[in-house]
Formats: sequence, C-alpha cells, structure tokens
Amino acid sequence: MLITKKLGNISASAITNKSIDKLSIEWHEAERRILHKTTQSGIDVTLKFLNRNPDFKEGDVLWQDENTIIIVEIIPTECIVITPGSLIVAAALSYEIGNRHVPLFYEGVDLLIPYDVPLFNLLQASGYSIRIEEKKLVQPFKTTVLPHLQIAGDVSITGKKLHLSKSL
Repeated sequence: MLITKKLGNISASAITNKSIDKLSIEWHEAERRILHKTTQSGIDVTLKFLNRNPDFKEGDVLWQDENTIIIVEIIPTECIVITPGSLIVAAALSYEIGNRHVPLFYEGVDLLIPYDVPLFNLLQASGYSIRIEEKKLVQPFKTTVLPHLQIAGDVSITGKKLHLSKSL
C-alpha cells in the first residue's frame, strides 16, 4: 500500500466501529520522507512524502476505509530524563546539549534526550540529576530560528538587523 499524505490525527476524529491498525515507527523515523514498514496486522506500507517533511506525530491517520484505520505509533525508547530545577539549569543543559547537536524533546517539565553513553557520562559528571527511562519521544524541542526573510507577516530578528544595516 502506498501512502503519500496524512489524513489528520485520531485525536481530532470520531472513530466508531473501526478497528485501529498501528504503524509503529521509531522517534528518528518521524521525519523520514520514504519509509517501508508493516502495520501490526501485517499490511505492508510504503510512505512517500517527497515534497515535504512528513513530521509524523503520535496518532496521525495514514489511511482508512469503512472498517479499518491505520495510525502512527511512536515506539518508546531509552532516554536520558532531566528535570531542571531552575531556568539557569535549563539554560546550561540546553547549551551543553545544543553544542552536541543532539535532538531534545520535552514532556511536562522534563527534558528528554535519546540515550547516548558519552552524553550520559558527561551530564552525570557535571552534577546534573539525571535518570534513564523508557519514553515516547513525541514532542521535539524546536530550536531552529526563522530564516532571514518575511514569513506570514513577521520578520526574524536577524532579518531586521540585516534591513537596518543596509539603510546605514
């Protein structure tokens, strides 16, 4: 089965009398444009999102008919879990993690990082209170800034600086 678009999310749909078939993916596959997977009931699925990042979320509806609905399920993975006690600790952690270009997720007040031995050892040696747990990495901490151009009526700070420097 070839799927090229998402049909919404199950949280926004009223599902009645349909069986739910889950397509399990790992957190790092959520932005893959091409995937070949098998659903829990054994249906072979090919996902092709060639023109854009699919940004799969937990519960995304990929396909449905009158009897069945196929949704995305993010598989839990081993994570480093940190509960920063203050804004200063959160900023220091963000700096350490950002310098290593490691993906960062959040759940409530906890910061979640895919388990990595060197990073775990570094954070532990730095005195941070950390623990390892199985979690679903479903809420990425988006740290990318806007490009230096106008988007939806707003201009990034760097774009404003560039505009001001040109007028000097």
